[in-house]
Amino acid sequence: MKSDDLYITTVPCFFKCPISLDLMKSPVSLSTGVTYDRVSIQRWLDGGNNTCPATMQILQNKEFVPNLTLHRLIDLWSDSINRRASSESPESNTPSRDEIKDAIERIRIENDDCDVLSKILRFAKESDENREFLAGKDDFVGMLVDLISKLDSRKSSESKLILVGEAVKILSMIRRKIFDQRRLSNLILSNGGDCLTAIFLLMKSGNSKLKIDCSVVLEFIAVDAESKLIIAERDGLVIEIMKSISSDSDSSLIEASLSLLIAIASSKRVKLALIREKLVTKLTSLLTETKSSVSVTEKCLKLLETFSSCKEGRSEICDGACVETVVKKLMKVSTAATEHAVTVLWSVCYLFKEKKAQDAVIRTNGVTKILLLLQSNCSLTVRHMLTDLLKVLKVNSRSCLYTETKTTHIMPF
Repeated sequence: MKSDDLYITTVPCFFKCPISLDLMKSPVSLSTGVTYDRVSIQRWLDGGNNTCPATMQILQNKEFVPNLTLHRLIDLWSDSINRRASSESPESNTPSRDEIKDAIERIRIENDDCDVLSKILRFAKESDENREFLAGKDDFVGMLVDLISKLDSRKSSESKLILVGEAVKILSMIRRKIFDQRRLSNLILSNGGDCLTAIFLLMKSGNSKLKIDCSVVLEFIAVDAESKLIIAERDGLVIEIMKSISSDSDSSLIEASLSLLIAIASSKRVKLALIREKLVTKLTSLLTETKSSVSVTEKCLKLLETFSSCKEGRSEICDGACVETVVKKLMKVSTAATEHAVTVLWSVCYLFKEKKAQDAVIRTNGVTKILLLLQSNCSLTVRHMLTDLLKVLKVNSRSCLYTETKTTHIMPF
């Protein structure tokens, strides 16, 4: 269903942003208590305004916090509208289980009927029970993997790409109902990697939705160090994933791509490969985007936390505007984002004593934010890290102040 279709039903007024008057996608509240869509209020504040648009009160600070309760209510309302539209659609006639059994037999015999796969996909979309039925049906999963593996990069017609794409969509849809995750991983990554190659081809040629399906399947099969390494070192795959996290990509595709990167980035070998591809720079750029969702921000910070555990990662984080950007996200997004951001700063500033990072935190008023966080309801682990950070940053700021004072009082000859 298109987002515009939501307006067929009147949107509750308190779900609309007071600035844009559109349905809020990421509601956040100012200190005045008024809630706005994140993109709209960020644009207002970035324009140099220091007042609340609705009340025109002067803001004591420009911080805002996610309104999670309202976000959940909007999601529930949107889901109910989507379900109603789906039930009224003429395309919503779901095949019976007997029809699906016949369809699976036809795939077993013919293996190239796109209409049959589309029927199975429609069945899978209908309910959890249907997805569970397919996942447990007579090695149906193995049949899908076999079908995907037959995609030949040298002579792949458009009809073949569509056929294999449907198979990947079904696999993506039922993956959480597959009991033996490791077996699926072995099926996809064995036989010379034909299935992985096919998924890579679909990521290169497919639309955003198909790229998302490919990404979530790969994330699902990244079950151990070996599988993560095989996925990460497939020629061209990392570069293709990186293309999907540009600021002009679909938000859901960015989220799926970041989740996949998080899943495969556990070994130092993979971390170094991602760092060489300048992923830290791309993550910093995404974090500066006002339209980035809460989930995208959390995943970016999680990856930076992962990279902060190795020397090369810390070097990239300390260069450029990365540390300043992380400081800005300390209190604006969510509890998870705050924890990842604090861990990044703790790693580079306290654990490894990176002077450039310490200076950047002080320069961007990070000490004040740390003090405010210490007064909040943060976890015990985060509180310990904040206390460590405060110790090293206070020492560093006193040192900076002493140097500046000393320089000021030295008279030239």
